[in-house]
Amino acid sequence: MTKAQQHQNPAAPQNVQTTPQSRSPNSVGHMFDRIALNYNLLNHILSLGLDFSWRRKLIKNLETERKIELLDLAAGTGDVVIQALRKTRNIEKALALDISENMLEICRSRLAKARLADRVDLLCADAARTGLPDDSFDAITIAFGIRNVPDVAETLDEMHRLLRHRGRALILEFSLPTNRFLRPLYLLYLRCFVPLIGALVARDRNAYRYLNTTIEKFHQPDDFRRLMRQTGFKDVRVMPMTCGIVALYSGTKP
Repeated sequence: MTKAQQHQNPAAPQNVQTTPQSRSPNSVGHMFDRIALNYNLLNHILSLGLDFSWRRKLIKNLETERKIELLDLAAGTGDVVIQALRKTRNIEKALALDISENMLEICRSRLAKARLADRVDLLCADAARTGLPDDSFDAITIAFGIRNVPDVAETLDEMHRLLRHRGRALILEFSLPTNRFLRPLYLLYLRCFVPLIGALVARDRNAYRYLNTTIEKFHQPDDFRRLMRQTGFKDVRVMPMTCGIVALYSGTKP
């Protein structure tokens, strides 16, 4: 059986389905379950509110010339998919996927309040093993989630498989600034202040120590762009933002 055949499943269900990995006490999904209630607040605090503009930039890069079906991986509490549906009129269908059940429960509540629940399906699953059919989406987004997956290359391969011809992947992720004066200050912030604020607000220092560690260990922009090309993406581009603290990557499936 080929890899593609192994993934030929029916379309994504509207209800949240649970995977064994998301229930494991030691999994990334379980960690995000713990911090779900304070996740949005901490994002805004830790980014000084800049996360709003970073997501807007991602959404502005969605295609607008034709009707599209959107998959938002590591959707969390729904920030990207909600903003995308509000700002982009050509999204026919959307699927929000996350490994954390608690995150998706908050996402569902926010969608209902925004009167968008009928336009978005939810799926609790691993971003690298979605179980969705080949060539299912015209656009795939993932914001601040790809550094948390166990295998980045495998997740990129899954994104490539799920995209249709001319489909586009948009990946928003943290990186380390190259400026020799800013970099040590940023590392100090990540290592000391991020876990401290996480402990005070979410009462979970370990989770935010983990998150800052993933930022430091993640691929730098040139390496990640090379990895996207190796996966098969074409026209791969990187757009640094906020002095290189964040990068927006894009690539097209030929």
